[in-house]
Amino acid sequence: MAEPALPPVPLHYREAGRGPPVLLLHGLGGDHTVWNDVIERLSPEFRVVAPDLRGHGRSPAPDGSTFSFSELEGDLALLLDTLGLPKVHLVGLSAGGFLALRWALDAPDRLASLTVVNGAPHCDQHTRAVAQRWADTYRTEGFDAYLLRLVKDLYYPDWVDAHLDVVERLRRQLEHADLRSALAWGQSTRSFDLRGRLMRIRLPTHIVQSMDDAVVDGSHGRLLRVSIPGADLKLFVQAGHLLPVEKPAETAQTIREFVSSVEQGRSAASSA
Repeated sequence: MAEPALPPVPLHYREAGRGPPVLLLHGLGGDHTVWNDVIERLSPEFRVVAPDLRGHGRSPAPDGSTFSFSELEGDLALLLDTLGLPKVHLVGLSAGGFLALRWALDAPDRLASLTVVNGAPHCDQHTRAVAQRWADTYRTEGFDAYLLRLVKDLYYPDWVDAHLDVVERLRRQLEHADLRSALAWGQSTRSFDLRGRLMRIRLPTHIVQSMDDAVVDGSHGRLLRVSIPGADLKLFVQAGHLLPVEKPAETAQTIREFVSSVEQGRSAASSA
């Protein structure tokens, strides 16, 4: 049975740089700004595009949006067509990593490579419980308690201690966010499960995982590596779920090195 999906919507996005195109997807409840410090580091070598997904940031969510993977993939396809990009290097964070994995299966011809940051082959009981705790805290204790719960879950504790302004920065980001869209996408991801299908991915694939991630258990990085033929794995210690915020230089470096190696391989193959 086909997933429900409204027609695609135009997405707001940030674009910077020139070169091989890299598309960066944020996670549940976020927006493109999670990638800001990474964009600055990648744009000297790549054409970087970071959209706000449907209902997040400045992108619309028409009434009746289901936030199914088919719906979100349709939005991304429209964005690439609008930008004249037949193929991109795709990078997905968290639930954006779920979406990236699904799109790699559904439309591999649109992708030159795949990078998954703090993603998983399925939404397990632990991640579902974390998301439910966010929803319950917001509903029963209010916005401030919800904000503090997010900070505890999304970031490595030592990083928070060194960046005490993170609470206010996150507050400013979320104060005007449509949390209904985040909740709807969260509901859609609860049934995400690609186990048994990932072996069909034939794209160059790079898995990036924080071992101290409190949202997605670190073991999922290794599960993805062994499930996707030829995938490689980069592990980070003493880092939380929002790796692009905590370690932007290191995140940009591992993406840069991987995408550059794929581009070199494509150039060698075309000249052979």
